[in-house]
Amino acid sequence: MKTGIIGLPQVGKTSLFRILTRAHPSPARANPREAHVGVAKVPDDRLDRLAALYNPEKLTHASVEYVDVGAIGQEALKESGYIGHLRNVDALAHVVRAFEDDSIPHAGPIEPLRDIKNVEFDLMVSDLGQIEKRLERVEKDLKKMRSADLEKEFELLKRGKAQIEAERPLREMEMTPEDKKRFRGFMFLSEKPILYVLNIGESTELGKELENAVVKYGLVDISATHVGTGVHARPAEQRSAAQQANRNTAATAICGKVEAELAEMSDADAAEFLASYGLSESGLARLIRKTYELLGLVSFFTAGEDECRAWTIPVNTRAVQAAGAIHSDLEKHFIRAETIRWDHLLEAGSEANARAKGILRLEGKDYIVQDGDVMHIRHSG
Repeated sequence: MKTGIIGLPQVGKTSLFRILTRAHPSPARANPREAHVGVAKVPDDRLDRLAALYNPEKLTHASVEYVDVGAIGQEALKESGYIGHLRNVDALAHVVRAFEDDSIPHAGPIEPLRDIKNVEFDLMVSDLGQIEKRLERVEKDLKKMRSADLEKEFELLKRGKAQIEAERPLREMEMTPEDKKRFRGFMFLSEKPILYVLNIGESTELGKELENAVVKYGLVDISATHVGTGVHARPAEQRSAAQQANRNTAATAICGKVEAELAEMSDADAAEFLASYGLSESGLARLIRKTYELLGLVSFFTAGEDECRAWTIPVNTRAVQAAGAIHSDLEKHFIRAETIRWDHLLEAGSEANARAKGILRLEGKDYIVQDGDVMHIRHSG
């Protein structure tokens, strides 16, 4: 899973990248469009507790790749290198400034919704240019030879053009699986799922501030507000299920200053520091979890004395496909999956006890793997 971190200048996105990936401060970019790439370990208390039970030789968390690019804008999006990095990510994390600091310049008052609108507009303008070029090409090809595939692509592109001209991002457009497959190769930016990350200031009541930030800054139901126009659509409860499923947006809040301090602490000190603010987990843990939810991902675990490990799969993955995430041979020679929920295994104290209690199940290849399942794959290989 690869996530691109974007934002306007001076919002804290490069600091967030360094904290996420534990990267050391880099020299100033020789090229302001240069991208930094790093990998973040996905924090998962469930896996840590399983490791405490098994005391394995190796503990492997899931990981997320982050790409930090220079400040976004229409000029940057015209550069092939810059836009190429963004086209190749699965999702975008848009860091939005919500902190006051006179020492860090900012154009005008702090207005997160305005900044979201401006960046969204730039993404849509980039996509519109790409759509218009492709429409011209397809139109010429259709004049030479009629083709059902080309005609379907032409109609879909026209719908996409109308969507953007109405100042609505492509991620809000209702599409069939076939439509999405046709769009996939274009890697449109405004179609990508997006997580808005409010970077708020430090305060004595940081816990409450973080909890209320999404409401305070008007991001509760971001897709119910057409950020390109500022015109409010129907409330969420009045929209169809298909429309709500098309949102592909989420929002969370962090305090970059506090996260930077946490990154330098031991786990014990960090827990105490968080507790002093009324927090039980870091903002980074929430950010990564929100990204998982946004992309429709879950984790299952393999556990033993040799290794405890988290595996990332899409929601509604069948057991045989989950086996393939571990190794292709396991998918090919799959027989059954011994399965138990992580918390049920902890309650039982061991697999032997779980088996004796009848809570360690044997599931077939069509079983839909659930978030938090612990699995052992039986195979004939």
